[in-house]
Amino acid sequence: MSRQKDQGDGAQVTRTDVREYLTFSLGDEHYALDIMAVKEIRGYESVTRIANAPDFIKGVINLRGDIVPIVDLRIKFNVGEATYNEFTIVIVLQVHERMVGVVVDGVSDVIALSREERRPPPEFGVAFDSRFLVGLARVQEHMVILVNIEALITSNELGLVDIATQESEDAN
Repeated sequence: MSRQKDQGDGAQVTRTDVREYLTFSLGDEHYALDIMAVKEIRGYESVTRIANAPDFIKGVINLRGDIVPIVDLRIKFNVGEATYNEFTIVIVLQVHERMVGVVVDGVSDVIALSREERRPPPEFGVAFDSRFLVGLARVQEHMVILVNIEALITSNELGLVDIATQESEDAN
């Protein structure tokens, strides 16, 4: 049985229509990703570089015995300046049984958005690959870009999760 919430205008919203997102900043822009993928939030620490990795893959860290690749979303999305200090944040995510860390400028809040509050992503042409977007939402006085973190992490250009291997493992 799904619980319902009255929006005040008589419309009922089921809990399954509401999703929670962790909001974060990259430069002057506000982004969010599905909170269900978030494992932990931690400060940036030095990484072990990987030879011939793209610039946005900073390297790997050993997190309690797990080797975790670190992706700098500021470089990947070409926003903000990539500085690494005590204020730099890493969001550790669990995507298809694989942990991945993403570097962001700061973490803001957890927000709940109904389906009606989430708008489809606009067509940006070549400036931004919209397959990495879930959509947009207005939160207080600013727009939040909803990132499809699963599509980004499993994309061929990152190569961090072999989706074909994962799908065959899931089938067994």
